[in-house]
Amino acid sequence: MAKTRRGVLKDYTDAFFGNGKPLTREKREELILKYSPLIKYVAGRLAMRLPPNISPDDLISSGVIGLMDAIEKFDSSKNIRFKTYAEFRIRGAMLDELRSLDWIPRSIRKLTTELEKTYGYLEKELNRPAEDKEVAEALGVSIEKFHKLLDKTKSITFLDIENIRRRMPDDNENDLFDLIADDGKIDPFALLNKTEIKEILIKAINALPEKEKIVVSLYYYEDLTMREIGEIMGYTESRISQMHTKAMLRLRAHLASVAEEIDE
Repeated sequence: MAKTRRGVLKDYTDAFFGNGKPLTREKREELILKYSPLIKYVAGRLAMRLPPNISPDDLISSGVIGLMDAIEKFDSSKNIRFKTYAEFRIRGAMLDELRSLDWIPRSIRKLTTELEKTYGYLEKELNRPAEDKEVAEALGVSIEKFHKLLDKTKSITFLDIENIRRRMPDDNENDLFDLIADDGKIDPFALLNKTEIKEILIKAINALPEKEKIVVSLYYYEDLTMREIGEIMGYTESRISQMHTKAMLRLRAHLASVAEEIDE
């Protein structure tokens, strides 16, 4: 596979933290400059799935704060590369900023919950992934309307999964399952260890329809954009976006089901 964009960014763990001493002010400023491309990269990745009124520039200042936090809290003795830890903190700061803006209308949140519950109910009854026509029928809408509903909810489903990626950073930065995590809220998953959470997510992702599984893999593992995935798979960017949204809804429904079982 081609090397991911994230992989192109150089790691400076040894150069800046190799001697185990606190960084001077000059070194901190130098490190911030060296990792400014990473801030822009993470902001661009998030902004691609957000409404047009939110640009990467809106997230960059939060990303700088996240990077400064990473520099302050990084512990080289924990055997985690700084680049991985920095991206974790940068993304987290940006997600916190997005949550504080509260830009998602209540109607969209309600719609997302309805779609998630519909997927969860149907797939439990069918014991297989629900097809578009089955979900549309359960919702009482046409296929065309169903696809429009998917487009409306793509931002919130994407952000929820991004929040799931925040449980803990891992030195293996290309491992999707090591990166998926929750948003820090106290929930039933807090009772599980990392290995158990990975097993749950692997099972949920493996249960996705094949095309959706490929989209998830190419987007999160290979760092491709929706447009690039569409070119590879022979679909429009809009169609790939809908596949991604459906995959995220299925994962949300599966995780909600597991959480209910743990909470009982």
